[in-house]
Amino acid sequence: MPNLTEALTAESKKAAVTNDCLALIDAEVADKGGLTGLAIKAGYRTVQGIKPGFVRQVVVDLLPEFASALEPIYQEAKGGSRPVREHFMSNAGRVADALLSITDEKAKRSKSGMVRGTYEKLRGSAKKNVEAAVPRLGAMIEKHAP
Repeated sequence: MPNLTEALTAESKKAAVTNDCLALIDAEVADKGGLTGLAIKAGYRTVQGIKPGFVRQVVVDLLPEFASALEPIYQEAKGGSRPVREHFMSNAGRVADALLSITDEKAKRSKSGMVRGTYEKLRGSAKKNVEAAVPRLGAMIEKHAP
């Protein structure tokens, strides 16, 4: 069975996967509404404003760790009868926990007080927001790691 990390970080796919991850993030942020949505959008703009290309670099840096964290759930999907997207959707909580375990560690070690502060403000609603992104994430993974 193919390894998710290799599939998503192969040199031939890295740029396309990164672009699709950024599109996924942009779409998820754009979909947020209400007061929480305003806070998320403001936080995202703040983080993007730290320096041009910051979010792209974070995606590039974290992609191998995210893929590794999702590997067990991906392998379950590949060994089952349902498409990856459906398996991810039915395990949205596990997917979110796997991804957030990576970002929690990174945020703790960030040298930027603005990044840490913004992350801490948004962390309370993060699991719900990551779970909402799982359908897009599953579709993106199916596209690049069929």
